[in-house]
Amino acid sequence: MGKATGFKEFERKLGNYKPELDRVNNFDDIYVPLEDEEIKVQASRCMDCGVPFCSYNCPLGNIIPDYNDLVYNNQWDKALEVLHTTNNFPEFTGKICPALCESGCVLGINRKPITCKQIELAIIEKGWEKGIVKPQPPAVYTGKKIAVVGSGPSGLAAAQQLARVGHTVTVYERADAIGGCLRYGIPDYKLPQLYIDRRVNQMEEEGVDFKTNTNVGKDVSVEDLKNKYDVICLTGGSTTPRDLDVSGRNLDGIHFAMEFLPQANKRNVGKDIPANESITAKDKKVIVIGGGDTGSDCVGTSIRQGAADVIQLELLDAPPADRSPGQPWPVYPMILRTSTSHKEAMAKFGKDIRNYSIATKSFEGKDGKVTKINCVKLKWSTDENGRKTMEEVKGSEFQLDADLVLFAMGFLHPEHKGMLDDLGVEYDGRGNVLAAANCMTNIEGVFTAGDMRRGQSLVVHAIAEGRKLAKSVDEYLMGTTYLRSSL
Repeated sequence: MGKATGFKEFERKLGNYKPELDRVNNFDDIYVPLEDEEIKVQASRCMDCGVPFCSYNCPLGNIIPDYNDLVYNNQWDKALEVLHTTNNFPEFTGKICPALCESGCVLGINRKPITCKQIELAIIEKGWEKGIVKPQPPAVYTGKKIAVVGSGPSGLAAAQQLARVGHTVTVYERADAIGGCLRYGIPDYKLPQLYIDRRVNQMEEEGVDFKTNTNVGKDVSVEDLKNKYDVICLTGGSTTPRDLDVSGRNLDGIHFAMEFLPQANKRNVGKDIPANESITAKDKKVIVIGGGDTGSDCVGTSIRQGAADVIQLELLDAPPADRSPGQPWPVYPMILRTSTSHKEAMAKFGKDIRNYSIATKSFEGKDGKVTKINCVKLKWSTDENGRKTMEEVKGSEFQLDADLVLFAMGFLHPEHKGMLDDLGVEYDGRGNVLAAANCMTNIEGVFTAGDMRRGQSLVVHAIAEGRKLAKSVDEYLMGTTYLRSSL
């Protein structure tokens, strides 16, 4: 490596965030990156470890030791070239990936791991700053036409890969803008829409045709797609939310997170939300049910909209602060993590808003609107087979005031009615689209990838899935392929 003893000399250092009480006044990017020289110091901490478990842990197979060495030696252009060989959109993963790679860092066995995520983001941002991220249109076109349905990270990755090898690619998106969960599922303060727009512009110059406000199965029939295209790629995501069937569920003021979050992003770019559809947390007591990333995003968005109070409820018990014996290195550990939104809530309300081992029993309301949520505490235990079970704690029932309740309990599977049922694809046991190892469904020429195939997951997995899909489709059409995939 560039500096063989760097990991002994320098401590791990992350970028900063704007002060909590300042950043909650708007939806601007909250991250303040390290300066170039500081990034080079962090890159110097990378060990010559022999077996880079960081690359193994990364679903994309990012060649992390190589680009760390290049950054340390001030070869930013080459570092970006190496990064782009495995990752189409390192700015997306650099902003919102939980950094599975860092849990596999060899240095992390007994010290703090390398800042892989921050270095990755610094490389791509340097590339945009220097103007070296350019469109890569194909020199020759194959004459093959491909439809990609869904413009989330999986669909975008697949579309870009396929366009660059000469296929004519059209991306269909039912929303009014391209990006899927990137555009309307992740708040702007975590992933500003600029990051999406510049990639869409690049892909348009590479020949990708984007069609928004087009719902396949409704605005365009699946038969039309079959007749027009050589291959159809299904990358629509896992969009059926997990619901809660309890008394009072139908009261006004109870919504899914993905009804609430997209509206905030639309408002931020000046789009009007009809009054009868508007969902806002302003001056309301907000209850967020679900403790994952989506729940955290609901917390941060509610605070920025001026919520009077926010409380977050989680069914499961609190994870441990450190690795458990069952999750040794290099496994990505399920430990207690405090998000930027949780820190904002602490600063705003003076308390930790997270409540674990809580079940929701029912909702109460007045004049058709939710006003109360009835809950009970849970006790979790582990049986002899390692399975966790829960039971309600007698006498622990309690009630919370609520003006707005947001369900952020995850997603079950893709929407079956419409396009998927019309196509006649098969589903697996969880309701996801069933596919062979090469991503093809039971229908010849129809492929699938991303959350629609594997279930709700991370953006980094979605990009990896899209790249695998592109490789399989190119090989299907041409008999051979030069495209790379880590899966």
